[in-house]
Amino acid sequence: MQIAPASNSADGSATQRTYLAIRRMIVAGVIKPGEKLKIEQLRTRLDTGASPIREALSLLTSEHLVTRIDQRGFRAAETSRKNFNEILEMRCELEEMALRKSIGRATDAWEEGVMLANYRMVRARQQGGEKFEDLHKAFHMALLANCDAPILLQFCSQLYDLNIRYRYLAGLALNYQKRDVDTEHRRIMECAIARDADTASAELKSHYRQTGAFIAELIGEDVSD
Repeated sequence: MQIAPASNSADGSATQRTYLAIRRMIVAGVIKPGEKLKIEQLRTRLDTGASPIREALSLLTSEHLVTRIDQRGFRAAETSRKNFNEILEMRCELEEMALRKSIGRATDAWEEGVMLANYRMVRARQQGGEKFEDLHKAFHMALLANCDAPILLQFCSQLYDLNIRYRYLAGLALNYQKRDVDTEHRRIMECAIARDADTASAELKSHYRQTGAFIAELIGEDVSD
């Protein structure tokens, strides 16, 4: 996974760029669970200063991607089957809440945003490459975007990223050939824009739990307690 340098950019602060770079490395498994995050090594790797790195690591602790160890610095958060199952169940609960709120406030603009996000996601999957994951998240967040609950949306976004970390750790390649995920996504979308909150929620949770079962099988004992 290519990591952009964390400095020499006019866009955003050094801390923000460093935070995004380290975050990508942890989520994608470039930095392994439990790996010690040494300031000097990260300075060299990201071509930035120590202060942005420390600030970025502090921010990442609040997202449960980094653990602060008293007097011993920082480590990438550990993984476990128990942790994965908790993430999955929280996603199902919180995203159902957000989806129902979003559907309850449905507008033409929201519908168009969901349909456009689905189109872009499907096109990216067909074309391959690194854009799919970002557009996959964008589709799921578009479904929830109309809920008018910023804190809830923030939690849903964070849980998505924690879940994706396990997908990368499981080997990056969910065997989607065994499932028609485009159809699964389309069903969720169609039920949502039809204002059928019950069916949309059921389809969403089924989609997540099917993926979750596959990940749990792949991660096996490697992340068990």
